[in-house]
Amino acid sequence: MENDGQGLNLTWEVRDGILNHSKTRVDILGERWGKVNTLEGEVCKIADIVAYINHDIGDAIRAGIITERELPLDAIKVLGISHSLRINTMVGDIIDNSWAARGCDKIIVDKPIVNMSPKTLEATNTLREFLFERVYNVQSAEEEAKRARETIYFLYNCLKEHENRLPAEYRAYSDDAERRVVDYIAGMTDQYALRLAEELEK
Repeated sequence: MENDGQGLNLTWEVRDGILNHSKTRVDILGERWGKVNTLEGEVCKIADIVAYINHDIGDAIRAGIITERELPLDAIKVLGISHSLRINTMVGDIIDNSWAARGCDKIIVDKPIVNMSPKTLEATNTLREFLFERVYNVQSAEEEAKRARETIYFLYNCLKEHENRLPAEYRAYSDDAERRVVDYIAGMTDQYALRLAEELEK
């Protein structure tokens, strides 16, 4: 970081790391990992992975979504069962496998990179995939389901109170007001329901 007299500013290298770090489902350090232009950027990107994998495991355990016993055994055997052991293993492994990036390795390389050993990398990717399957995707689906329920509940109550918002064919279609509203909502696409809810909220 740099100080211009008005406060601290992020250097270009750090901004590059932040811009290019990734939380998609691609393998860590794999072919689709994404290009980072500087060693500082690579450090930011891999440090982010180490941090969020371990913090998200802790958060998921505290929330009761998973238990420590459910963590993949193959990964835990390599990385360790506790939060601190996993971080220590990952960070130590990155240091051991990234000496060329410091210029301290006798082996000449075209472009030194921040790296992990194959064994630790495989275990880390296994943990990350476990999080996608058991935590991220499940939470995403639950959030979508909750949003859908809230939207339908809102539409039902709003249209019951303001039947003039129903299309003419639905207003004349039945003597039962609730049936008219329910049938109208049942025929909506997801996008139409969301759009109508936004309009009615205004």
